[in-house]
Amino acid sequence: MRRRFLLSVLASDLAALSLGLAIALQIEFGTVLPWQARLPSAAVTSIWPFVGLMFAGALVGSLFSARMWGPSTPRPSYGRAFAIVGVTLTLAALGIVLLRPYHSNAVLGLTIATFLAGAIAHRAIRRRRPWTEQMVIITNQKGLVDDLRSSDHADVVAVYDPGDAPPDGVENDPLLLVIDLRPVMSDTMAQFVSSWNLSGRPVRSLTQVYEEHTGRLPIVHLAEGWELTSPVSRNEYAPFKRIVDVTLTLVTALLWVPLCLVLWLGVKLDSRGPAIYSQERMGRGGRPFTLYKFRTMTVDAERDGPRFAARDDDRLTRAGRLLRRFRVDELPQLWNVLLGDLSLVGPRPERPIFTQQFDRTIPFYSYRHLIRPGVTGWAQVNYGYADSEAQTVDKLTYDLYYVKHMSPWLDMQILGQSIWTVLSGFGAK
Repeated sequence: MRRRFLLSVLASDLAALSLGLAIALQIEFGTVLPWQARLPSAAVTSIWPFVGLMFAGALVGSLFSARMWGPSTPRPSYGRAFAIVGVTLTLAALGIVLLRPYHSNAVLGLTIATFLAGAIAHRAIRRRRPWTEQMVIITNQKGLVDDLRSSDHADVVAVYDPGDAPPDGVENDPLLLVIDLRPVMSDTMAQFVSSWNLSGRPVRSLTQVYEEHTGRLPIVHLAEGWELTSPVSRNEYAPFKRIVDVTLTLVTALLWVPLCLVLWLGVKLDSRGPAIYSQERMGRGGRPFTLYKFRTMTVDAERDGPRFAARDDDRLTRAGRLLRRFRVDELPQLWNVLLGDLSLVGPRPERPIFTQQFDRTIPFYSYRHLIRPGVTGWAQVNYGYADSEAQTVDKLTYDLYYVKHMSPWLDMQILGQSIWTVLSGFGAK
């Protein structure tokens, strides 16, 4: 189902690009067929290199987009449409500069504009009726089943207890059978699962399906924590993540440093007190460090003691509400990235007073400290603020998912969503 969806999106994108090219050729040359285009100079022999550059860019952009989904279920995304079209335009422009084939700026512009409109249009249609994966689940974990039912692409047809007799009426249905490997199955249920598998129909574990469809890690399925420590210790990306963080932070300094100066002035003029707020947070391995951010609350915000930050916190200043909406209050944390306290992407660093409490009351909470915390993260773009212990547990399932599946592709997806929030003001959690 996943591969079929990705191929259908690719085919629709290429169709949109072809339509854009045909419209541009018709306007510029009076024909929709590239080989019939009458080029302006006899020295120009072919338009095909120019056309090939655009289609090559679209294929490369689609490949990167597909890889960025990682183990999660792919969904129609407007942001990915912009990214794919942007990669197409960038690679086509680079190819024109380096290879110097015949090109037409008018054709390129019209093609890209129509390509973007078509890519957004077919995603809008897909989002109205998301594709679904029909499944039968064998488990006694009602909470995990409820999470799957609430996801866009999981169609839970039936749920059966592992200790019960096998279900009737699904033997001939081409459904996905999802099994919980933790509880002991009855003999008849185990024989049913074995027969389903031997018949060639799909069988997958509940943990894998849950992670793909929710982007979360089922904490109840963790044993001793080795399911997290082993992937981190074997992760080939981990040794290079620090290099990527520093490089990206320094390369973009010409953008964020001037912006920080403007925001510093705005915070200073809006309310009394320092513009930069510092606070002790817990870092990798449980080591404390000083985190910097723009002050978004009044100077006496914690006169009654520390408490969770909320989305519509009454302690926020006027400037603070705006900074939080666009998530730019965290820009000073790029200095923490250069110091080595933070990564660009990772679990959000928590205050020691809350960390000590959660370590005692929430299983596996300390495992989020296996990696360096981040300025933004998987939990932030999918969940956001947690203002209670119950919500902290939910947010932890996203953090541990990132710890397990950390990769450059997942980092690109998170950074892309975070940048979209900063630019648009939408999607902030």
